[in-house]
Amino acid sequence: MAPSTGAHHIAFTLRNLGVTHIFGIVGIPVVEIAEEAINLGIRFVGFRNEQAASYAATAYGYLTGRPGVCLVVGGPGVLHAIAGVGNSNANGWPLLLLAGSNETHLVSKGAFQELDAISLLTPHTKLSLRPQSLDSVAAAITNTYRSSWYGRPGIGFVDFPADLIQGLDGDAGGLSSTGPVPGAPKGAADGAILLKAAQLIKTAKAPLVVIGKGAAFARAEIVVRDLIDRTHLPFLPTPMGKGVVPDSHPWNAASARSTALKEADVVLVLGARLNWILHFGDAPKWNPNAQFIQVDISPKELGKNAGNAELGILGDLCVVVPQLSHILGSWSYDAHSSPYTQHIRAAKTKNEATAARKASSTSLPMSYAHAFTVIERTLSRLSPPDTGGIVYISEGANTMDISRSIFPVSYPRLRLDAGTYATMGVGMGYAIAAHAAYNDSAVEAVSGPAQRKKIVCLEGDSAFGFSAMEVETMARYGMDILIFVMNNGGVYHGDSDSSNEWLEMQQQTQKRGQGGLRSTSLGWEVGYEKIAEAAGGVGYFVRTPQELEKATEEGFNAGVVTVVNVMIESGKGQTLEFGWQASSGKGAKGGKGDSKL
Repeated sequence: MAPSTGAHHIAFTLRNLGVTHIFGIVGIPVVEIAEEAINLGIRFVGFRNEQAASYAATAYGYLTGRPGVCLVVGGPGVLHAIAGVGNSNANGWPLLLLAGSNETHLVSKGAFQELDAISLLTPHTKLSLRPQSLDSVAAAITNTYRSSWYGRPGIGFVDFPADLIQGLDGDAGGLSSTGPVPGAPKGAADGAILLKAAQLIKTAKAPLVVIGKGAAFARAEIVVRDLIDRTHLPFLPTPMGKGVVPDSHPWNAASARSTALKEADVVLVLGARLNWILHFGDAPKWNPNAQFIQVDISPKELGKNAGNAELGILGDLCVVVPQLSHILGSWSYDAHSSPYTQHIRAAKTKNEATAARKASSTSLPMSYAHAFTVIERTLSRLSPPDTGGIVYISEGANTMDISRSIFPVSYPRLRLDAGTYATMGVGMGYAIAAHAAYNDSAVEAVSGPAQRKKIVCLEGDSAFGFSAMEVETMARYGMDILIFVMNNGGVYHGDSDSSNEWLEMQQQTQKRGQGGLRSTSLGWEVGYEKIAEAAGGVGYFVRTPQELEKATEEGFNAGVVTVVNVMIESGKGQTLEFGWQASSGKGAKGGKGDSKL
């Protein structure tokens, strides 16, 4: 039997761990790892930039519940992939990052793409290792894989020297028999704290349950839905907590968010952090007297910001929520007649009417709200939300902020956005990860009755530009992803309402004169749809609701990647503001209104 290489050892270990997909970009020396992985039946998805590949691997970890794997070259490849490291850390998603580096005997000599990646990444990972021999490869990979997954998920990093990757093992039959790592252990809660929490909930006049993306990652949807159904507690999903309980549920307070926050007196936080997304739990967004009961797998989150560590519950939601439900017993909140829920219902009615008016505008260019409503109405006709047949990827400040309340989801892990880190550029990588997780032959993600998912991206034109070339990656792997680019010609908003106006500003900029393009300016009506056409997909350039509806239906049914370039109003002259950040500081005046926040 021929000797086995280090690359084969690495690929063999990954296969034994149950890895079915690797995202990355190859080069010397990691190309040998990718080729060995392909030979062993692992699908390697080759990207155009390590940044997008690392984002894909983090999203794959979230969608499947097991670490996503990213493979890059050393030096610049690792530096590009650090974007995914930060994204994984901020969101608490498991990532196994693998890299190749220069030969061991060339360390410190200025070798090709030399970088001390272990020193660089150790502060940002849960475990970083550089195995020194072939017989330590399996243990190094397995330990970092487990470390990235167990507890609060994060990053495991393994750096393979080129001489190890290319090295030969004379004992070809001696490959490690490492098998799949069992699921992460699930901790239960302290009974005394649960009793205290249950009593607080029962005596609350305005209780609220906040459902975060941690609940989605934990696969806690069954127990959380049961809690809401039995107790009638009003709930508020975070942007990626949507679908843990269906958006259509009668106790969903999302469209009355500001009212729900401002009046709540006891808040049960399930798998969410009191960070900027939840305004740190502080007034004026929140009731200054609100008491927060945080449930989290990470003890360092308990008591953070407005939280109270004495009310913090450490444990896994899949275990803790049934414990809490058992203690609450047959008790339920009087949601039908309480002043709190009456206020929420009144705010919902008002805000939904306001949203409907905005969506019904017939002006051209279309507004965000009008364009999104056309897209949503068409997609819901083709794939009703209760089938769970669509995964939405959304990025871009206005695009996320406005679309969040327009596109309903009924199951978890069917909506991804820029997340805790507010990372722009994640959209294409996330879409590729979602297609791989839900639609490949080795299906590893499940949510809702529909087995196959249509992946739909809602992209701001600025956000799309970060990783637009990954459209070619989608085309190359036959991914029929539908991408809408909301084209207003700028970051947040454009600064021109006509081509002549934009050209005049461009000329002033080139002459270094006054009145030129601003820092937020992008090109005028850039033909983003042509990227899909160039890669073998389909592109649409649309201005009207009728054109948008037609493109949406045809794009949904297309068997190739499709980009719909949607011309919307520029928003020229509007104040730069991201809704989640608006008026969130202490001492700030009231917010912009429920429909926004």
